[in-house]
Amino acid sequence: MDSFEIANLFYSIGQVWTEWLTNLGLSPEWVSFTNKAMGAVLLPALPVMIVCVTIMGERKIIGRFQDRLGPNRVGPFGFLQTIPDIIKLLTKEIITPTHVDKVMYNLAPMLSVVSVILIWAVIPLASNVVGADLEIGAIYFVAVSSFGVLAVLMAGWSSNNKYALISAFRGVAQLVSYEVPLVLTLLVPVLLAGTMRMNGIVEAQAQGWYVLLAPLSMLIFFISSTAEVGRSPFDLLEADSEIVAGFNIEYSGMRFAMFFLGEFIHAFTFCGVVATLFFGGWRGPFVDQVPALGFLYFFAKMFAIYFVNIWIRITMPRLRIDHLLNLSWKFLVPLSLVNLVVMSLAAKLVQTPGADATLWQLLPRWGILLGANMVMIAGTFMILGTVSRRERNKQEAARVLEPVVSGFQG
Repeated sequence: MDSFEIANLFYSIGQVWTEWLTNLGLSPEWVSFTNKAMGAVLLPALPVMIVCVTIMGERKIIGRFQDRLGPNRVGPFGFLQTIPDIIKLLTKEIITPTHVDKVMYNLAPMLSVVSVILIWAVIPLASNVVGADLEIGAIYFVAVSSFGVLAVLMAGWSSNNKYALISAFRGVAQLVSYEVPLVLTLLVPVLLAGTMRMNGIVEAQAQGWYVLLAPLSMLIFFISSTAEVGRSPFDLLEADSEIVAGFNIEYSGMRFAMFFLGEFIHAFTFCGVVATLFFGGWRGPFVDQVPALGFLYFFAKMFAIYFVNIWIRITMPRLRIDHLLNLSWKFLVPLSLVNLVVMSLAAKLVQTPGADATLWQLLPRWGILLGANMVMIAGTFMILGTVSRRERNKQEAARVLEPVVSGFQG
């Protein structure tokens, strides 16, 4: 294998596979169909295999943060603990309650997993490794990720359980609320890149990662995506201290495992989307000479963001439902609207430089975009400070008047 083949590892593997099928006597149409079928099988299998590693890694990280050992019995350092857990879930009895809507009840767990796996079709793992490089990849991502809302509603509605139904309604309110700022901030990298192709957005970040040019957009997108996943501090979909186990209370065995699997795949999938939109995706040093390095860069960025997600999960307490909705509708939605308008105006002030632009040609654009973000962040903190002082004064005034009011009532 020469240096060109080494630099194009994935392309070379595809070529060898195609030549082997051709030598078997298959027509070009059947070779193309077989290649697409193999891709359709291997790509969904990737996140399912990754989740086995992330579950174990997350449990170890949480154990380290909480000053305990975590799993340490099965396999070296407990790293094989996930295997008996999977066997346990596969062998547990599947119980179907009476009077449930069986069609929706059985479809909900599968939809919760499929809705997440479909996102991987448009995530570029490397410059030449992407399931479907759609021209409307950003719209596809928004549409497919919305299927998770249907899974939650279907599970709660069909379970014939009041706790599951209440949890489903509350979950839909949460997921729909945070879809709005998520979509509005998704428009910023689309605007800066001038394309809705996910791979095109990554290619456009050769002139600078968008986390450096639009940090506020990245922060809003990360918060909204964390709420979409339903992990702490936004884990009100399964608020066991309030509504038993949430919308999936009536599920057991493999059906429950499907919801469990969907949540964990969702967690690092959104981290992969954040890495794609704001951290340059597969871009990195020497990736143009060795495209296979893009695969390593992408997963390194994804797992780094996933570590931050775990850190937040085990650090922050659960929000109250009214606080959670107020955070979206009264803070993130207005802020994301302002952010979109300001970033649109800032991007128009300086003409987008060409692909061969020098550093000095890029500096004006970088300065204007980053400066606009700093102004918005400073303004946000000023408004929050004013509102918090006003609320604090109201509370202090209420405490001063409370003895007087109590005296009159007595």
